[in-house]
Amino acid sequence: MKIFAVIFVLHLIFSCNNESKRDYSVIANSFIKEDNRPEADLSKITAKAEEALKFCVSKKLNTDFCILIDMSLHSGIKRFFVWDFKTKSVVRKYLVGHGCGSNPWSSDGSKDSPQFSNEDGSHLSSLGKYKVQGRGYSDWGINIKYLMHGLEKTNTNALKRYIVFHSWDQMSDDEVFPKGSPEGWGCPTVSNNAMKEIDPMIQKTGEPVLMWIYQ
Repeated sequence: MKIFAVIFVLHLIFSCNNESKRDYSVIANSFIKEDNRPEADLSKITAKAEEALKFCVSKKLNTDFCILIDMSLHSGIKRFFVWDFKTKSVVRKYLVGHGCGSNPWSSDGSKDSPQFSNEDGSHLSSLGKYKVQGRGYSDWGINIKYLMHGLEKTNTNALKRYIVFHSWDQMSDDEVFPKGSPEGWGCPTVSNNAMKEIDPMIQKTGEPVLMWIYQ
């Protein structure tokens, strides 16, 4: 009987020890994930905004605000920034999706390593500056889209490729890192609530708005 009692006690000790190791491992991994969480670089955004203002003035685009999208950031992090030229600050930020390329549509296969192309059929987003002008009906999200006129060699085929700015039901309002945002066929997509906030801003200005997608 004593032998069984000793064996039972030893079993409990080893079980608790293993359980503690597993708990510690889970906690440690959660800290590692949090430490690796990327953050937007405000100095980079500010530098882009300063350049954007000069571009808007030269191209007669709206000088109240612009849209800056930093595709170097993980797609589960808010990387779509509405920059106010008057206050020189980010006034709104959202998640934004990019093109899936050869990955499955609506997955997050390239959440931290997107590729870009100007080629029709690539299903990839295009880097560069766009003139956002022309509001229309969309089959996606809240049924609003804006045409994106590519202004650089890297995005000249945007209209031909039907690359437009629209919302998508699958896009989240909140950051989803370490997961990524769902990927479409190249359009910069935001959540429905995000579009409900951005749409009135674009309509109110009555002028074409600059959207700059960069890395």
